Amino acid sequence: MQDKRIALVTGANQGVGLQVAKELAANAVTVLVGSRNFERGEAATKEIGPGAIALQLDVTDRASIAAAAERIREDFGRLDLLVQNAAISNTRKGSLPVQEYLKISRASNASLDEVRAVWETNVFGVLAVYQAMLPLLHESSDARIVNVSSAVGSLTDNANATHPYHPMFGPVYPASKTALNAITLAMMVELESTGIKVNLVSPGHTRTNLNGYSGRQSVEEGSREVVRVAVLGPDGPTGTFTRWENVTIPW
Repeated sequence: MQDKRIALVTGANQGVGLQVAKELAANAVTVLVGSRNFERGEAATKEIGPGAIALQLDVTDRASIAAAAERIREDFGRLDLLVQNAAISNTRKGSLPVQEYLKISRASNASLDEVRAVWETNVFGVLAVYQAMLPLLHESSDARIVNVSSAVGSLTDNANATHPYHPMFGPVYPASKTALNAITLAMMVELESTGIKVNLVSPGHTRTNLNGYSGRQSVEEGSREVVRVAVLGPDGPTGTFTRWENVTIPW
C-alpha cells in the first residue's frame, strides 16, 4: 500500500466526490473517503470497493480535521493527493424554485447566517483542511491539491452583463466560490517554489444533491476534469483553473 498514491477526497460519500473516489480507486490509488458522517463514508467505501477507506472528516470542525490528519500520519506518513470537494450551496432554499430563492439571496437581503454557513464549508473549511494536511503533503515526492470550485465564482465572467450567470451572482454560493478561488490562488502563490502542485477545477452544472439534482450533466461527466487533473504526474501543470482539458476559466 505504501507504493500506491494516497489520496484524500472530502465530501466523498456522494455526488462528484463519490465518483472521483471511485475513479481514483480504479486507477490504483488508495482513497481516503472523507465524510462528515462516518457511517455514510463506510457505506460509500463498500460501493467503491478495494482501495477505499472511510475517514470521518467534517471540514467545519477543527477537532475532526486534526483527528483525520493524525490518522493519515499514523497510517501512511504522507498524503500525495488532496481533493477538496466538500461544499454546500445554501441553507434556506428548500423547495423554493431557483428564481424565488434568488429574490431572497441578493446582496441587499441575503441572510448573513446563511452566508456564514455556506462560507464556513466552502471557504474556511477548505483553508482549514489545507493547513492541517500541508505537512503531510510535504512528505510526498509528488503532491497535488485539487480544489473543486465553480465557474459561477469567476469575477471576470460575472462582471460581463451578457454572461448567463451574471443575473444570478450573489453573496451566498457564487461569492463563496469566488472566495475559494482567491484562497486557492493564495495556496498557489505560497507553494509555487515547492514541488506541490495546486489546481482549481469546475465540474460544471452536474446533477448532485448540491443543486437538488437539477444539473445538466451526470456525475461521470462532472467528475471527468477533476479526475484528469488529479492523476496528472509530476510533470503536469500547476496554477490552472479549468473546466475541461485545455479549456480554462477566467479568474
